[in-house]
Amino acid sequence: MRRFQHYIDGEFSDGEASYPSIDPASGTVWAEMPEARENDVDRAVNAAERALYDGPWAKMTATQRGKLLYKLADLVAANAQILAELETRDTGKIIRETSAQIAYVAEYYRYYAGIADKIEGSYLPIDKPDMDVWLRREPIGVVAMVVPWNSQLFLSAVKIGPALAAGCTMVVKASEDGPAPLLEFARLVHEAGFPAGVVNIITGFGASCGAALGRHPKVAHVAFTGGPETARHVVRNSAENLASTSLELGGKSPFIVFADADLESAANAQVAGIFAATGQSCVAGSRLIVERSVKDRFVALLREKAQAIRIGAPLDMATEVGPLATKRQQDNIGALVERSIESGARLVTGGRKIDGDGYYFSPTILDCDDVASPSLIEEFFGPVLSVVSFETEAEALRLANDTRYGLASGIFTQNLTRAHRLMKGIRAGIVWVNTYRAVSPIAPFGGFGLSGHGREGGMAAALDYTRTKTIWLRTSDDPIPDPFVMR
Repeated sequence: MRRFQHYIDGEFSDGEASYPSIDPASGTVWAEMPEARENDVDRAVNAAERALYDGPWAKMTATQRGKLLYKLADLVAANAQILAELETRDTGKIIRETSAQIAYVAEYYRYYAGIADKIEGSYLPIDKPDMDVWLRREPIGVVAMVVPWNSQLFLSAVKIGPALAAGCTMVVKASEDGPAPLLEFARLVHEAGFPAGVVNIITGFGASCGAALGRHPKVAHVAFTGGPETARHVVRNSAENLASTSLELGGKSPFIVFADADLESAANAQVAGIFAATGQSCVAGSRLIVERSVKDRFVALLREKAQAIRIGAPLDMATEVGPLATKRQQDNIGALVERSIESGARLVTGGRKIDGDGYYFSPTILDCDDVASPSLIEEFFGPVLSVVSFETEAEALRLANDTRYGLASGIFTQNLTRAHRLMKGIRAGIVWVNTYRAVSPIAPFGGFGLSGHGREGGMAAALDYTRTKTIWLRTSDDPIPDPFVMR
């Protein structure tokens, strides 16, 4: 059985306790994970603070930091297959996706390597003739990063990359539901040559590890990806240390299809948006809003594609949908589908757990026209699509915005003037037009409402890990006048 360790202050070590990790494809234990508790958290945060202010990291130039990030990017690319196999084994995400995604993760580190020495201050044309004033951007401090189990190497790269470019140090908490790839990633950080304490990677449970990390008095910023309920605990904890927060949360993203769309292309995008990654994606296009005149044809096309999906072992490159990450998730999805059907939603296909080993759930489509279905409101985080139809553009927009979330959205139409109207009207941080689930390190990623605040990706993310220092220099040799008058 594989045994993993934490990475704290440049060393690999066991946790205060340990726990078994379950292979979601078989439901059996495959590895032993270290469990960090308050003492481990304190040790990691103190190491990060020492590295920030006293170690060689504090003396490095921005260009030197960038070179370390370039080295890390090369190591991620070279080890992508190993990391992909670990993520697939520990979370059930299919190897077909983890292989491609982790290879692309290297581009995020390359992007932020290039940004490291381009974070600039500014000179202020101040209204006082005997003063020069300028601004410096400095690292915000020690950052606590809390990363979920789905796409964790991607979701950590969009935090670690910009934070390192800005000069921060960090403690990364990998999800207890599949930490293997991040704990292995620590070996690449070590090999790249980052000074001890700059990047610390631990795992553990929310009450005994996550809460202690978020409220630690030496943490300046908390970067969290997860669900709204846990985010509320993160924000409450931050009242203890007044740390700033960035929250990348869930979604109930609308996927709007007009009658003039290329229906075959839109159907493939919808399959990617809800069934890829077994629906375990914060940007999942879980609400199909389709023009009534083509609804039956489009849903029939989707049903055919959903029933043809190859469900199987996640390490098989031919598999298209693998297991859910946990038994808890499988049970929650089954219960929500059942409640939705009881409320009047009509089952088009799927809707059941798949018999046998592992946490599999069939690709599911629910017709929710004229029904107040829970499936239209609650996030499944699984392979379940809810369908409603519309008659007018205004109705489509109203349905799209009828959610507390606001992360992603998709618009499928050949009418570009209509697309422009809708992209302005949709209340979401991401709008994809005639495509879906595309990402790049150059483009900011984040949402509105219950989908959180702050952005990951682009220059904006790097700036979020800085704070501004204002510097005043008096240029006159004359004595300072009346000391009782503000200058």
